[in-house]
Amino acid sequence: MDTPMTDFHRIKRLPPYVFEQVNRIKAAARAQGADIIDLGMGNPDLDAPKHVIAKLCETAGRPRTDRYSASKGIAGLRKAQAGYYQRRFGVTLNPDTQVVATLGSKEGFANMAQAITAPGDVVLVPNPSYPIHAFGFLMAGGVIRSVPAEPTPAMFPALERAMRHSIPKPVALVVCYPSNPTAYVASLDFYRDLVAFAKQHELILLSDLAYAEVYFDDNPPPSVLQVPGAIDCTVEFTSLSKTYSMAGWRMGFAVGNERLLAALTRVKSYLDYGAFTPIQVAATAALNGPDDCIHEMRSIYRKRRDALVESFGKAGWTIPSPASSMFAWVPIPERYREMGSLEFSKLLLEKSDVAVAPGIGFGEFGDEYVRIALVENEQRIRQAARNIRRFFDGTDKTLHNVVPMVRAG
Repeated sequence: MDTPMTDFHRIKRLPPYVFEQVNRIKAAARAQGADIIDLGMGNPDLDAPKHVIAKLCETAGRPRTDRYSASKGIAGLRKAQAGYYQRRFGVTLNPDTQVVATLGSKEGFANMAQAITAPGDVVLVPNPSYPIHAFGFLMAGGVIRSVPAEPTPAMFPALERAMRHSIPKPVALVVCYPSNPTAYVASLDFYRDLVAFAKQHELILLSDLAYAEVYFDDNPPPSVLQVPGAIDCTVEFTSLSKTYSMAGWRMGFAVGNERLLAALTRVKSYLDYGAFTPIQVAATAALNGPDDCIHEMRSIYRKRRDALVESFGKAGWTIPSPASSMFAWVPIPERYREMGSLEFSKLLLEKSDVAVAPGIGFGEFGDEYVRIALVENEQRIRQAARNIRRFFDGTDKTLHNVVPMVRAG
């Protein structure tokens, strides 16, 4: 039997993976010896904390640690996550019923979508947004309605319109602050209005807080669960990927409403046996341990952000300075904007050996932007700026011979 992949129902619902086109060019260039400065994928290049690695090594090979683990997370890990929420946000959680360990926040989000979505359910998702926020629901049989991404009062009239004109009535609203890709940060006042809106319209509120600890001023991003009564309708997702540079360890959490988390736990119980026990023990050590590594992580990303803004600015590309997250959300320079973000990203890679993420990969309203990740050191970021400046300086003579100035379809 030779059935095309696109004949499968769920695969048909997923658009082509935009980033794969850039990845193919990147791989081909590297195969030919090019030194690609990769600012595309948000893949932390920092090392996990030494005490966390030590705990992993200490635990691995102990009796019983190679067995199946607990799908919702070992008790000590869930207690550690509850302790983190108490210290950081002043939010009290019951580790037995209001905390679930996940295989990264992405898996938790996708399985929550499976747990709560009936075929045809409408879900409100910011546009632009991290892909799993929409595609998790699409894979679960849901329908996506786009809403604005910026956390300002102007969002609420758009949400009201979406509620009025969606049939059937939406069942859930997704938010992500600090945002991937836009780096927007929400205030606690915004969250108060958001919770009131969700309760008024009987919406489930799903908050992605993966970048809670990656901020560059003295104003730590809040949790929506700090709003009194938010836990009545909210589940929030966090991750150790960015906070502790443990992306490949796949360790995250869902916390909040007991009924929703019970549904997530039920789904997960059929799909996995939890993370490898030594990883869960090491994650517990991360949450319970010293926070020097978090301060160091912030300092490194802040210096990289400053180097990016300064050096790219000198190269002729103005970079809005993000207050949080490990990304800059950057308008495409005016002379290239009509190309669209995919063609511009491909051109930038081909002509300057610098990879960025095309904004169209985060939704159609991102197509005039690219996302730049702070995943190379300051020296490499400055080298990227020099490469881009050479490309910009030669554009007037070469661009018409390189790529047609049309928007990617």
